[in-house]
Amino acid sequence: MALTSLRNTLQRQPWWPRPGNGFDIADWLDQADAQASLAERHIWLIRLVDWLRRGEPVSGAAFVLHLIGQQPERRARVVALLATLWRDVDVAALLADYGFAPRTSFLSELGERLRRRLMPLSPDTTDLGTLFDLIFDHPDDATWVAALDEPTLDALGALWTDAMAAASASMPAANTPALGWREPFFDAMLYLATQIRATGFSPAFRSRMGVRVDADFDALPTSAEQMHADASVRQAFRQLARVTERLHELAQTHAAAAPHESWPPAVLQEAQYLRALLDACAQGAQGLHGHLEEHGISVDLVFQIDQLCERCHRLARLLDVVLSPQPGADLRGLLLTLVQVGGERRSIRNLVAQHHSQLARKVAERSAETGEHYITRTRAEYWDMLQRAAGGGLVLAGTTFMKFAVFALGLSPFWTGLGAGLNYAASFVLVQWLHFTVATKQPAMTAPAMAAKLANTRDEAAIEGFVDEVAHLVRSQVAGIVGNLAVVAPVVLGIQGLAWWLSGRPLISEAEAHYVLHSLSLWGPTAWYAAFTGVLLFASSLLAGWAENAFVLHRLDSALRWNPRVQAWLGPARAARWAGWWRDNVSGLAANISLGLMLGLVPMVATFMALPLDVRHVTLSTGQIAAAVGTLGPAVWHDPALWWCVAAIPVTGLLNVGVSFVLALRVAVRSRNVRVGERARLWGAIRHRLLRRPLSFFWPARS
Repeated sequence: MALTSLRNTLQRQPWWPRPGNGFDIADWLDQADAQASLAERHIWLIRLVDWLRRGEPVSGAAFVLHLIGQQPERRARVVALLATLWRDVDVAALLADYGFAPRTSFLSELGERLRRRLMPLSPDTTDLGTLFDLIFDHPDDATWVAALDEPTLDALGALWTDAMAAASASMPAANTPALGWREPFFDAMLYLATQIRATGFSPAFRSRMGVRVDADFDALPTSAEQMHADASVRQAFRQLARVTERLHELAQTHAAAAPHESWPPAVLQEAQYLRALLDACAQGAQGLHGHLEEHGISVDLVFQIDQLCERCHRLARLLDVVLSPQPGADLRGLLLTLVQVGGERRSIRNLVAQHHSQLARKVAERSAETGEHYITRTRAEYWDMLQRAAGGGLVLAGTTFMKFAVFALGLSPFWTGLGAGLNYAASFVLVQWLHFTVATKQPAMTAPAMAAKLANTRDEAAIEGFVDEVAHLVRSQVAGIVGNLAVVAPVVLGIQGLAWWLSGRPLISEAEAHYVLHSLSLWGPTAWYAAFTGVLLFASSLLAGWAENAFVLHRLDSALRWNPRVQAWLGPARAARWAGWWRDNVSGLAANISLGLMLGLVPMVATFMALPLDVRHVTLSTGQIAAAVGTLGPAVWHDPALWWCVAAIPVTGLLNVGVSFVLALRVAVRSRNVRVGERARLWGAIRHRLLRRPLSFFWPARS
């Protein structure tokens, strides 16, 4: 049987047990054969659990255990098969490795999950973790395992106890472990302790322990308390494996001398010390999040932190199992944890959501710092926004004619798109340097700033503050769009009129003007293209957040400040100002340059791939329409095509702003872990404000 089709073949074979297909579970239990091959024994167990899953698992498990207990011969066969399973497989692989990534890297784990999704696992394995994955491979397994009642669990525990005793009895006397079934648990604890220690002493962890969160350019001396805490954490990582080994030795000594007595005080004291070390290691790893919040997020490092904390938790659970005089409840909890971890480990979506939530929050927070500049709260700020938007419209008027000039060169599609992209990028950067604004760039930046108000969505005051931010944002968008459009159209018309007066002809031809009226009409795909442009606006904000995070994470500001060549060229004082300028402007530059290049290149790439994608930017579209009017003259006012283009302007602006805002707000809300019910309360509060005070969304109050 080919490995690549094994799972599909198992599921489609007529002998796969399904309720109602004539499968007799009693006959299947009688077929338990401890002398069968490894793969056949594992398939027997996989099919048994699958039969439980396809019916009513809780009552089915009780029924199966009842059938096993009915006949001593049947029970003996099942116990013998389970004994060979316990003896021949690596139990510690399940207890220590199951659910954890073999390589502490996000991309490596993503590739591993994709491989497991595309390629089935083989039942011919000695790795109990792999077998566990084959047995519990359904998303609902954790639900029915958690629902098993106490009598069923007691019967199952008795069956496994007999199996482990039989497995120990079948071994030579010299190889029989003194701790019995607990021996693999202690081995797994040692493996976990070794992995935790290795991660704690890895370069990524060592370089960040002892770094103050409030340090900026000039590193402040670490306090004595902080140094003591860091030394305690390093000591905990250093002692962890040693204490685990010592606990194992004490437990072995006690089991050999008095196997039926409770654990002595020395063992319990060492176990308590081990728990304290685990807490210190987990807290030390979680404390690195504070360093990441200030100095940039690394997805791989966040992944390693999560893995380390989960290993500490797993080791603590194993410790509870081996020390408990009645380990049934602890074993049940461990089994349920393993089933849940297996389901999560198979999910690619969970991996991406879990390990990008921290990055999403940091991108949102860094965008929020920029977005605060785009939100107006007073009348003075409102008028200032109008003026800055007017300046942005003035710059984009020149951008409009530069676009026509680039297309008039007749270059190949790629170079035409690159030229248009560079034109847009240069214009957006110029708008940034002149402290003007482009209205459509605001939503992707302002949405994270609004999400910052969602720290406590259960508080009515916090919800009211969020609604205030929504009103401020809508007013800011209105001011930005009005300021852009109120300047770009007259300026473009004025330039066209000046061209007629100076040279006797407009700057664009009649063919280009008619093409503008045809392509920007509301009857065409303008709405679809405008929505896609909103996606590009949102993508530029993400790129801005990622660029700033990378700049901070790799400490490029410090590298620029202290670089010998930069200091020799600029001097120490100017080098410091230069580094600070890059730290303050890297996000804006990344957003503007990436947006400009995407607006120019993406349509050309889409055309090459025969995709129905183009861009429609409200300010640039308005400038092009004005340019067409300036070419065609007063007669165009009687052309319906012009008015369909004019009707498309508010639709384009709404979709540019709305799509980018909704996408940015989704990332920001996700980063704040706002639940679905809380989101409904937010929308309800916004509707209530809109009905009660609609003008607050368009005009600022006096105070």
